Amino acid sequence: MTAMLERYEALVATGELRSDPEQAAAADRLNRLQREIYKARKSTGLFGKLLGKKEPSPRGLYMWGGVGRGKSMLMDLFHQTLDIEEKRRIHFHAFMLEVHALLRDERRKESGDPIPPVAATIARNVRVLAFDEMVVNNSADAMIMSRLFTHLILDEGVTIVTTSNRAPKDLYKNGLNREHFLPFIDLIEKELDVLTLNGPTDYRLHRLGGMATWHFPLGEAATEQAREAFYRLTDYPPEDSDHVPSADLDVGGGRILHVPKSLKGVGVFSFKRLCGEARGAADYLAIARAYHTVILVGIPKMGPDRRNEAARFVTLIDALYENKVKLIAAADAAPEDLYEAGDGRFEFERTVSRLNEMQSADYLAMGHGED
Repeated sequence: MTAMLERYEALVATGELRSDPEQAAAADRLNRLQREIYKARKSTGLFGKLLGKKEPSPRGLYMWGGVGRGKSMLMDLFHQTLDIEEKRRIHFHAFMLEVHALLRDERRKESGDPIPPVAATIARNVRVLAFDEMVVNNSADAMIMSRLFTHLILDEGVTIVTTSNRAPKDLYKNGLNREHFLPFIDLIEKELDVLTLNGPTDYRLHRLGGMATWHFPLGEAATEQAREAFYRLTDYPPEDSDHVPSADLDVGGGRILHVPKSLKGVGVFSFKRLCGEARGAADYLAIARAYHTVILVGIPKMGPDRRNEAARFVTLIDALYENKVKLIAAADAAPEDLYEAGDGRFEFERTVSRLNEMQSADYLAMGHGED
């Protein structure tokens, strides 16, 4: 038994995790993968490394399921207990931003197909590449993923382990030029073991412990509640709050939206940044696809004098609602009192209804993007 399985079973024994057959099966498969990786390294041997011989690539793993089912936790355990140096764990969105930067550098060299050298660069000193939250929501990523991952897995011998909220067949569903993406789905199903984690316990909701999701009025108390929700949902230590990871989200059209706090599918935004600036439905859809939970702070009371901000807020909530994104908010009033009487109030009524529904247990239990 390796440390991976020991650590998982200890969490179950102490009550931090509940017994879950699908989760236990995934832990056992990750445990076996660790052994396969050690065996592959040993079989290559010192002389093989000196001759530049690549180690055989053990079959990777694709774990998918609803939000809060323990996918990221299992990924963390696997990575932490994998006793090799040639490993890397990265959020999938950050990885693809890195890939596009490498591709731009290669294209400037005008030396032919940029994919193989980019794959070689990524694979340098990396035998295991672990992704959290694989999601594909733009055509630029979709167009290159099949060839890139074919080179990583088959040519560079990298073992891929990834989590996702979607089954492989539902990745980039209804996306532009999706036919170019289908070979990537075939690659996943051929080269990776696909495991489902949709057990009965939503650990993220469990971590919230019945905490409300709408906090008002604005002030220190509401801000502290939103901050506490972020730490509970991401397991990030509050004492390390100065080093919370950020992200740059590609919202299309060559535009990037900076996300000041971004971890494990949870993004923190200010109302001023999302609704006080000139943004549209494409921006909000990119956010809704990238994050299963959005924490929105600084929501003011609105009225006819803030009609533009209110219209953007309506569009934002529509995108989050339609993609079943969880919303945790720090606002200056309850949803019913956010928009004062006057021109535009009638159009805001649907948003009030949606905001109230988004606080319900039924809504919170839905999976991200669930139809």
